[in-house]
Amino acid sequence: MNGDNVPYKKWETFGDIIKKIAEKYPENPAIITENCTMSYKELYEKAIKVAHGLYRLGIRKGDKVSLWMQNFPEWVVCWWAVPMLGATLVPVDHWYKTVEAEHIIGHSDSVAIITYETMGKWRFTDMINEVRDKTKLEHIIVAGENPEEDVEKVGGISFDELLKLGEGWEKDSGFIEEMRKVTPDDVSLILYTSGTTGVPKGVMLCQHQIIKNAYDQGENMRVTDRDRLLVPVPFTHCFGCVMSITLMANFGGAVVPLIVFNEEEALRKIEKHGCTMIHGTPTMFLRELRVLRDSKYDTSSLRTGIMAGAPCPEDLMTATLKEMSVNLCITYGLTEASPGITMTSLDDSIEDRVKTVGKPLPDIEVRIVDDNGKDVPRGQVGEIICRGYNVMKGYYKMPEKTAETIKDGWLYSGDLGIMDERGYIIFKGRKKELIIVGGFNVYPLDLEQYLRNFEKVQDVAIVGVHDEDLGEVVAAAVIPRDGVNLDPVEIVDYCYGKIASAKVPRYVYVTNSFPVSGRGKVQKFRLVKELEELIDAGRLKKIKPSSLNT
Repeated sequence: MNGDNVPYKKWETFGDIIKKIAEKYPENPAIITENCTMSYKELYEKAIKVAHGLYRLGIRKGDKVSLWMQNFPEWVVCWWAVPMLGATLVPVDHWYKTVEAEHIIGHSDSVAIITYETMGKWRFTDMINEVRDKTKLEHIIVAGENPEEDVEKVGGISFDELLKLGEGWEKDSGFIEEMRKVTPDDVSLILYTSGTTGVPKGVMLCQHQIIKNAYDQGENMRVTDRDRLLVPVPFTHCFGCVMSITLMANFGGAVVPLIVFNEEEALRKIEKHGCTMIHGTPTMFLRELRVLRDSKYDTSSLRTGIMAGAPCPEDLMTATLKEMSVNLCITYGLTEASPGITMTSLDDSIEDRVKTVGKPLPDIEVRIVDDNGKDVPRGQVGEIICRGYNVMKGYYKMPEKTAETIKDGWLYSGDLGIMDERGYIIFKGRKKELIIVGGFNVYPLDLEQYLRNFEKVQDVAIVGVHDEDLGEVVAAAVIPRDGVNLDPVEIVDYCYGKIASAKVPRYVYVTNSFPVSGRGKVQKFRLVKELEELIDAGRLKKIKPSSLNT
């Protein structure tokens, strides 16, 4: 079927793959943007220069390098360059602010960071200056068209200077020897789960895990070197870096990224570049469909793609298959699983692609278990657990949390599902209290701990409530300190601009008590019901930051 494609070999590294693809498809575009079309030959040449430049700065195998920018071509170059050297890439979401950035850069022990020049509200270098003294950062590299002012601000070097530093790598025997030390079992990526107060965990994934998981998903969609994938999701998520960049590179195909998501821009790029594939979260597809229904964008080039990143509503999946005429697949997984665990196929019936998340990917075992880790009968709900090459190496510097998640080689997902008689998995929701806001994970405990630092707050409970556009949004139930008058907008203002926007509460409910169990634990299912009844009755409305109301 795909005999001309480069097959996955168990012991290949990032350097092996990108070199092989560059030799097989040298002129094929690897990435297509408005201002840049970079071939695989150019990508490989830039990646190895960046790797050599980092080596000359003192970066060695095992060192951590943070990457903080939007979906620019330089992101893709660094994705291949850092692991090529045997170092570990640590992505930082572009919408993060100082609280999250300080934790990720600091906790990961990053010694270098590659970022982007100041662009409007994106002021990465200002935030780096705020946190650098609390981290181990030694080197700051700034990409962009005119990075000189930012370079001077942080006392770093430009991305172009890094490339120049990396010239002549062929004659550097020390560098070549350093690359020879790289193995497929080396950790190439530490991806942090969402958080604000030190709770987020750094998921360690190895080179061969990422390569194989991406390859198997691509094989399932019959990807070829002629495919072009629209990528509206951030590269900083596994959906972007594994299931998009690495997936397409395995087959010599191109990625067509959006810098930040915009539904109109997504449809325009599909038409302009003849994209044959599209990825996205349910929220993204919902917004694209709304625009498509009232426009004349031509999406007939689309062939397949993946809907993932959040639970996929049946009615949305059905509408997308019909109105976009695209043979979409659903991938179920989590970062800790590299990330794909199960996937529907192009040959599955529409009913199976709408109502299930498919079967386990090759070389991955899946079980559905009860609270004691015992298998439940087919057709019954239990926790989804998996075992295979894809299970993370662990959480960085968190052995206790790793032991809680991986037991006897089985990764416990915290998600609920059913396995039917044919082996298809039906996703039934989250066992944990994770809130997914348009594909972005929000952990209630993190936000609760953050808000408890606000002087007017005595206690707080964070839940997710239904939202038509985003699937879920954050709602905060707050008990104020005795004798204190608390305006709900103060809670929003305390969060806005300091933490990622997806975490900022859209609803704030000031109360004197929470519904609790006999043991005194907050019963969040009752709280959600209460809040959604208030919202439906029009008695609890969304709140904007005060700065946006002037």
